[in-house]
Amino acid sequence: MAALRRTLHLASLAAGVRRAVAGSLAGSCLAYRRLWDKLPAQPRQGSAGTFDWFFGYEEAQGLLLPLLQEAPAACPPRVLDVGCGTSSLCTGLYTKCPHPVGVLGVDFSPVAVAHMNSLLEGGQGQTPLCPGHPASRLHFMQANALNLQPVASSGSFHLVLDKGTWDAVAQAGLPGAYQLLSECLRVLSPGGTLIQFSDEDPDVRLPCLEQGSQGCTVCVQELGPFGGITYFAYLVQGSN
Repeated sequence: MAALRRTLHLASLAAGVRRAVAGSLAGSCLAYRRLWDKLPAQPRQGSAGTFDWFFGYEEAQGLLLPLLQEAPAACPPRVLDVGCGTSSLCTGLYTKCPHPVGVLGVDFSPVAVAHMNSLLEGGQGQTPLCPGHPASRLHFMQANALNLQPVASSGSFHLVLDKGTWDAVAQAGLPGAYQLLSECLRVLSPGGTLIQFSDEDPDVRLPCLEQGSQGCTVCVQELGPFGGITYFAYLVQGSN
């Protein structure tokens, strides 16, 4: 039954993406970069200049902000968004979080990274983004989420976000998804939290996370429904 649910979930996710990038990419696997390179050219929805699968920062802030408040006051928390694409998670944290925070968004699509850097810096006649706290910082870098060594040292992030990235990587097979999980846990600071946002059923996702993150605490929270769909936040908390 779990295998059937995974198959149906991935088919539904792929159909949604392919509707957004119709044409020659209609048969593309979600794990392939050429599909995501196409997205910044698509019409935007939600916040200006960003495009969100599932939901955006506004829907997630109620979960994210309390976690950031738990960080030591003397050390502003660092947040990593793996597979950030052109989502509003990074920009929302940067512009609306009232506490100092350092945010890094990474994606393997140079097109998406260039788009977000342009949005941040006020390119093409736009107004540069203003931080919600003067000490907050936001950066975007091109990187493969399955190998974060070039951009992220071990234990360097208080919070790691994955909104749909596991879902996309798993299209090419679970070994890649487990490698993604391993990298996310490697860069997580002691006692830090990894959050995977997905619409995948807990009966499918939880066993994978428990298998791939032994020694960590794994739990799930429902989010929504948004647009009639219930989503899940899978929280993996490292040991201190």
